[in-house]
Amino acid sequence: MQNSSLTRVKTAFTQGIWVTLISIAIGFSFKIWLAHYLPKSDLALFHTVVDLISLSLILMTGFRSSMVVSYSQNHNDHDIINVFRYSLITMVLITWGIVIPYIKHQLNIDVSYYQLVGIIFGMGLKVYFTNLIAMYRLYSISNKVVWLEPLANVLMFFACYYLFNLDALVSLFMGLTLSSLAMAIYMFKKRRKDISTRPLASVHFDPKLVNFVKKSFTASLEAGASILMIYITVLLTIRHFSVDELGDFQVVVRPVFTYLTLLFVFPIYRFVLPELAVCVRNGDHQQIKLIRRWVFKVSFMVSSVFFLVMLFFGKPLILAIFPNEYDGAIPVLLHFSLFFIFMMLNAYQLAYIKAHGHFMHSLCIRISGIVTLILSFELFSQFTENVVAIIVALCSGYLMMFILSSIVERHILKSHNIKMIPQPA
Repeated sequence: MQNSSLTRVKTAFTQGIWVTLISIAIGFSFKIWLAHYLPKSDLALFHTVVDLISLSLILMTGFRSSMVVSYSQNHNDHDIINVFRYSLITMVLITWGIVIPYIKHQLNIDVSYYQLVGIIFGMGLKVYFTNLIAMYRLYSISNKVVWLEPLANVLMFFACYYLFNLDALVSLFMGLTLSSLAMAIYMFKKRRKDISTRPLASVHFDPKLVNFVKKSFTASLEAGASILMIYITVLLTIRHFSVDELGDFQVVVRPVFTYLTLLFVFPIYRFVLPELAVCVRNGDHQQIKLIRRWVFKVSFMVSSVFFLVMLFFGKPLILAIFPNEYDGAIPVLLHFSLFFIFMMLNAYQLAYIKAHGHFMHSLCIRISGIVTLILSFELFSQFTENVVAIIVALCSGYLMMFILSSIVERHILKSHNIKMIPQPA
């Protein structure tokens, strides 16, 4: 029983890696196929539109961490879920009323209005059930969704493209909408077998619930700041570089960045944060030490392998997968591999900080990353016009976040009078 939390983390994390590898195999193969058969401009447009919609809905994923922490403390799932429901409905309506007109009229992107609405509703429902599964720590359902989602996306695309003879770009948007709805239905049915929730109802506010709302608002801003870093990177690429370089980032660099994050960063928030929250509630600091040491070991190992692969095999590997026109992504990925370790370590430290309820600290750390990103790019762009300047600026933002989160983590440890375990060399 002494190692129960660490054992759950290891089991869920390991299973998460395997199912994510399956997800990557499906999703990345699909992206490679698209890169060979669809124009780079169409793919860049599709990813950019999805980024814009995700930027608004990702705010609701910020509720996830506050839901996990608050539910572990008071188990008031009825009011927690209803607050989340009202907030999600509001955000979907805001996205519908603001983001769609921005895409259609400000950016002049020629995408059907109904396709955009479908994506908003599909992704909104998926976010709702994903957060519920995280709150109740239903790790098995969460891991299944990881690989089922890209499979559903591929199947829906080919159904639209080959069976209904829709345009390729239209099929991409329709496939994303239908796969999101399919995952929402799947999570609803699976979760309902274990835990039933009540219909939408009024919320009974008490001091604990008010505190949850405050944490949720802060966590939502933090989630927005997280995706905003990538969004700013895309905007800087659009502003300062060509469509060809934007295609390198969106088609090659972005998927690699996303898949590595799915493999090794998101599992920290999905599996480590809930267990840390329980350990903090129980005052089990020894378990927290063991979890921390294990996460740091995994981070050093993964980051070292990623860097060595990019250093010695990056060029032949990328050119073997993608057409030669995407060779500009190779140096960008090499520089990214140098900094990936800070993403993993920072993820743990932010999870530890949020497990103690310090959501404002976490938000400030995220904001510092955005500021560092922008200032670093302005500085680097004075010395080089290479697109590598953008990824180095992005990595500088993550480095700043790691430094600040380390300081906050040490402060929390001192408040508990706990010594940090030395990190592996």
